[in-house]
Amino acid sequence: MNLTSESLTANSPLFSAFSTFNKSLSFLAAVATVGFLLSIAFLQIEKNGKLQSRAIELRNRTFLICLIWLITSALQIVITLAKILDVSIGAALSGGSLRSFLFQIELGQYLLAQLILIALATIMVRIVKSVLAATVTLLISLAALIAPVFQSHSASSGSHQLAIGSLVVHVAALSLWVGGIFALIVLNDEDRKIALPRFSQMALWAAIAVVVSGAINAWVRLNFQAAWSHAYARIVMIKIVLTLILIYLGWRNRRQLANSDTSGLKLITRIVAVEAVLMSAIVILGSWLSQLDPPTRSTVDLSAATAIVGFQTPAAPAIGRILWAYQPDALILGILILLVALYIKGVVVLSRRGDKWPVGRTVSFACAIASVDFATSGGLGVYAMFSFQYHMIAHMVLGMIAPIFFVLSAPITLALRSLPQGRTPEEGGVRAMLISFLHSRYSAVLTNPLTALALFDGSLFVLYFTDLFGNLMSSHAGHLFMNIHFLLVGFLFFHIIIGIDPNPRKVPHIVRIVMLFAAMSIHAFFSIALISSTTLIDGGFYASLKTPWLTDLLADQNAAGSIGWAMGEIPIILALIATFIQWMRADKRETKRIDRNEARLAAMGEPDELAQYNNYLAQLQRRTEKEGS
Repeated sequence: MNLTSESLTANSPLFSAFSTFNKSLSFLAAVATVGFLLSIAFLQIEKNGKLQSRAIELRNRTFLICLIWLITSALQIVITLAKILDVSIGAALSGGSLRSFLFQIELGQYLLAQLILIALATIMVRIVKSVLAATVTLLISLAALIAPVFQSHSASSGSHQLAIGSLVVHVAALSLWVGGIFALIVLNDEDRKIALPRFSQMALWAAIAVVVSGAINAWVRLNFQAAWSHAYARIVMIKIVLTLILIYLGWRNRRQLANSDTSGLKLITRIVAVEAVLMSAIVILGSWLSQLDPPTRSTVDLSAATAIVGFQTPAAPAIGRILWAYQPDALILGILILLVALYIKGVVVLSRRGDKWPVGRTVSFACAIASVDFATSGGLGVYAMFSFQYHMIAHMVLGMIAPIFFVLSAPITLALRSLPQGRTPEEGGVRAMLISFLHSRYSAVLTNPLTALALFDGSLFVLYFTDLFGNLMSSHAGHLFMNIHFLLVGFLFFHIIIGIDPNPRKVPHIVRIVMLFAAMSIHAFFSIALISSTTLIDGGFYASLKTPWLTDLLADQNAAGSIGWAMGEIPIILALIATFIQWMRADKRETKRIDRNEARLAAMGEPDELAQYNNYLAQLQRRTEKEGS
């Protein structure tokens, strides 16, 4: 039968079967792409950051799989539209409905963004030759995979931030776990033996993330009482059983890794093959689940706040309420937990090696993590969703206070000192990749003082004095992007000013002071513009929430300008003081160096630098007089 004929309508069994098959194939291709790129970037042997012949062969396979992902994703867009319109695939393709869906409907926009990212990944897979380029392509593929999650069933349930964030973590961890297994299958015995130890460690944490995030997502979204009589629950139970079997097989693999003989490796290969089959079954079941409407929790509160933000409007702000309120943002929490785990791992590695890591840096890192959590999931993050002035406080914490703590915790230095070396003398490993990035032209451009200043202060005007702010606040993905942007540009700016981590370029202290005064002036100008504004700049976002204790939105916006001015100046002044102190210490170190050099020259009976310079001037004078005569 022709799949584009009018007889293949959206409510027919054949259409449903075809939709499930296409979505399963698309997801299998996606996780295989992620797994193969993971193997190319981190599991294969490389030489001085360049891919070797076996990695190039795997890259060529990845390109073909990525093409399948691209084609099936494009087809899935048409299938999705056909379901929405309850028409056949051919009818969905005709007319201007597809164009309207892609450019005017939010779900279509997310699917189009995913398709663009997949196309970009496909192009990059074809041309990557280095480990760093493979890593960037892996990140693009992960972004493409999780893009539609922000418009999934979780986006329409309560506790949006917890439901969406946990599902993003679930999909990302599952893709790394499943995809890594797929990659091990296609490797030869020698490469598999090399890759297994590294993948085994990552797979353990990925499995834990899959189980925990899946449990959280189900607890937030599902009505368990109704689920027992629903097909959704039976499929979930099968997935749980298969996942537990996979975890057991992974544990068996870790035990077998100690056996390096041929029989042990063959047993591991057979176990990996079984894991791949079970993983494929889990992926297909997941695609089947996505076609069903889950028995969600009944929502009594139908307020605008719950529909838009995902939780009820909090009571009028007070110190106690701000300190104790908490609405977990699962994705930010997942990132923070990962950062904490990596930092602790680095400190432990140094401690076992006998090296000391300053306690003050660890305390600074803890303060940074706590600040970000308070400004995103804590009371400040809660009230920032309902009031512009509290949003501005959260912005200042994320963009100025937390980055200072992160910079003083020296994460790059810790990574360079604790990351493992490569498995061969020619292999640099993750540490070499980090060094390569720090010395790349991209890093040189980013750490240029003009670039850092433009991103730090220039983005304020782009964000708040265009329609961008209202659009980002109305979207979970946009809100996440905004928070991460504040953190990254703040870290970049203060890294250049007071950073103790290695910097690709040495910025003179006088330039740093000029940067701080420029930032202070631009920030003050932005705050004054916000204070004196007579129109709302949030695109109607805060008005749509209908917050009962917020009656004057313009006054709230003007107060945000005042808060931004006050909170913005204090960190910059503190950074200015710290820069002066660093400058004086640098001059003192230079003076001591000169004194030591003079003492060394005197002990050797040689003239010091000043005497050498005077002799040089005298020689020039004698030469000039001789030429004149």
